[in-house]
Amino acid sequence: MSIKPLADRVIVAPAAAEEKTKSGIIIPDTAKEKPQRGEVVAVGEGKVSEQGTLMKPQVKVGDQVLYGKYAGTEISVDGGDYLIMRESDILAVL
Repeated sequence: MSIKPLADRVIVAPAAAEEKTKSGIIIPDTAKEKPQRGEVVAVGEGKVSEQGTLMKPQVKVGDQVLYGKYAGTEISVDGGDYLIMRESDILAVL
């Protein structure tokens, strides 16, 4: 990846939106919801605490994560769409 996040930020590749419901109904593009899970593709160095120590990130590249519905900022890098967000916006690691 040609972009490196700073501090406690991570770059996530969102999972593809659902194309069909479980019962087989095809969902049109206008009705698809933003995915709330994805894969971590880059991680910053960590956040500096108030005491001046570096706190390492808890996630690593390759982790499957869940994040908030409106978390992050959408970016396009090298022809791919990604989200850049703070590590605190990640709710869970799968």
